[in-house]
Amino acid sequence: MSFLRLSGVVERDVDAVEAWLADDDPGPVLVETSGSSGTPKQVVLSRAAVVASAGASAERLDGTGAWLLALPSSYVAGLNVTVRSLLAGHRPEILGDRDPREARIAGGYLSSVPTQLHRWLDDPADTEALARFDTVLVGGGPVDASLRERARNAGIRLVATYGMAETCGGCVYDGLPLDGVGLALAPDGRVRLTGPTLFDAYLDDPGATAEVLVDGWFLTSDAGRLDEDGRLQVLGRIDDMVVSGGVNVPAPAVAARLREHPRVRAAEVLGVADPEWGNRVVAVLALAEPRAGLSLEDVRDWVGDRHPRSWAPRELVVVPAMPMLANGKVDRLAVRSLAGGAG
Repeated sequence: MSFLRLSGVVERDVDAVEAWLADDDPGPVLVETSGSSGTPKQVVLSRAAVVASAGASAERLDGTGAWLLALPSSYVAGLNVTVRSLLAGHRPEILGDRDPREARIAGGYLSSVPTQLHRWLDDPADTEALARFDTVLVGGGPVDASLRERARNAGIRLVATYGMAETCGGCVYDGLPLDGVGLALAPDGRVRLTGPTLFDAYLDDPGATAEVLVDGWFLTSDAGRLDEDGRLQVLGRIDDMVVSGGVNVPAPAVAARLREHPRVRAAEVLGVADPEWGNRVVAVLALAEPRAGLSLEDVRDWVGDRHPRSWAPRELVVVPAMPMLANGKVDRLAVRSLAGGAG
């Protein structure tokens, strides 16, 4: 079987995808996973799945048109932008090293990741340009409440997407699955997805494929819950769950809630072995104003206002600053040491 293999050279990839869409009998496209949770995999996506994804997206967004390509062309998000624009009769405009204010298209659609959007919103000219788009999609990472608020205040129609290479990218928009996409939770809280946008297999890895493709459903590595409106809330990777007193506590969701507190500058949450609870949930906080003070009860109330009270931290550690690695990420080992869980 022949495959479409994307090069990462944007113009070349757009040409290749255009030919692939026009082919009478094309082979699948290969898209690499991000590798953020391990070794990247080659995901096999049929043209039918990719086209189904584009159609469901257009129906949810209530329109089609030109797209601005601001993402790597060889990953699934960039592939989606290219396909959606070409199917709408427009060659996507390539942003490259430019900023949105320099884009030629007026209106249309844009897909981005949170880091890009935060940076663009810091520039008034880019913010004004984003407000002229029909929709700005943002995915590939958590979309926090502050980012949504900044976009809303700027008049930007922001839609948060959830998905991965195995689902042809975003297949859940603002917590609701696209038409034709099935969404459910496994008994352990994992998000399960099904529908016409699913991948066929991991290339040359039937074992890994069988682990996650079960009875027509894709079993993700993410924990989630459905709110009272049936919207999906992604709580973080299942590996980040802390089992405390028999309750699965999603540490990333608790940390995200704590970061919304006006007196908190940085927050990390982890589990530390405990003879009574199995693991106790510990919050490590750096405060915006060191003298402001924040008690454990304050923290528990803040978390309990949004999430089950059983998720609230049972211990609080306040530090002058969150320890960081040279690459700008939080030093998780140092945080664990601060929380009393070293060794």
